[in-house]
Amino acid sequence: MKINFKLFTTFLAVAENGSFRKAAEQTHLSLPAVSMQIKQLEERLGVAVFQRTTRKVELTREGEELMVSTRKAMAELDGTLARIQKAADVQHGQLSLGCVPTVAGTRLPALLVKFAKTYPAISVSVRELSQPELLEAVRRREVDFGIGPMPDKPGELEFQPIFVDDAVALMPAALVEPERTSISLGELARLPLPLLSLGASQFQHHLSRALDEEDIALELSYVVTHVSTLVAMAEAGLGICILPAMAAPRATTLKALHIVRPSLSRTIAVVTVRGHTLSPAATRFVQLCDMLASPVPPSSLPAPEPVPRRKRAA
Repeated sequence: MKINFKLFTTFLAVAENGSFRKAAEQTHLSLPAVSMQIKQLEERLGVAVFQRTTRKVELTREGEELMVSTRKAMAELDGTLARIQKAADVQHGQLSLGCVPTVAGTRLPALLVKFAKTYPAISVSVRELSQPELLEAVRRREVDFGIGPMPDKPGELEFQPIFVDDAVALMPAALVEPERTSISLGELARLPLPLLSLGASQFQHHLSRALDEEDIALELSYVVTHVSTLVAMAEAGLGICILPAMAAPRATTLKALHIVRPSLSRTIAVVTVRGHTLSPAATRFVQLCDMLASPVPPSSLPAPEPVPRRKRAA
């Protein structure tokens, strides 16, 4: 028997309303059309599915069995259609993201390549922004989401942690023992070379605060904007540079030591507007962001520590 879904939709409407008239209103059909479709269904089945009286309409035993099976079949069909539609939505579209330079210049390219291979029909726009610019772009909905350090005060933004990025000191290898992997701020202050750091950044703010808390009087001789400038100065012998571990170059003559006592770190996260629902395309990209925590690290640096993802409130 060929299945006519219209007949079963009308059957459910009559069964659930207990009325041909209410079923007609629900399905936007005329009352004669509803009666005709139920008659066609009964003729195909060879049994009556309703007992009709002048006062009410009741299901027969066969009708009750059919109603249970029809509900299950319709629910399964609705679920399948929803999954297909969701898959179709995510295969096309566009998204825009903002990213801080230290992530954009190190970990992001591999993620963009993977996303492009997985979803070739989705157009991705990337804006490289400083952390303040990134947060403002997310607030203004100029980008769908951002990737950058979590601020001290989240405000109306929401942050999904990806990994913890520790601070390191890059210095000439001759200044420290070959087996050494860490150094304190106090020890850095006693070394013969001045310190170099990134200026006008959250990282610089955290470094200055740590120095104050440890009561360390340390003058930063050069404060620059770009990591490449910082590393070039250190390689030229102008000082010891302090920067996020993920920004440390893989190919350098400098020795990388994690900073301890106190430890300095920042948490890299996906930044969104609280309560804002991402598009299917943006959601798929965010789901792949965990790979930012698992690059092939420089030989002298350990891999970053992943952050457990917190479940969002329903």
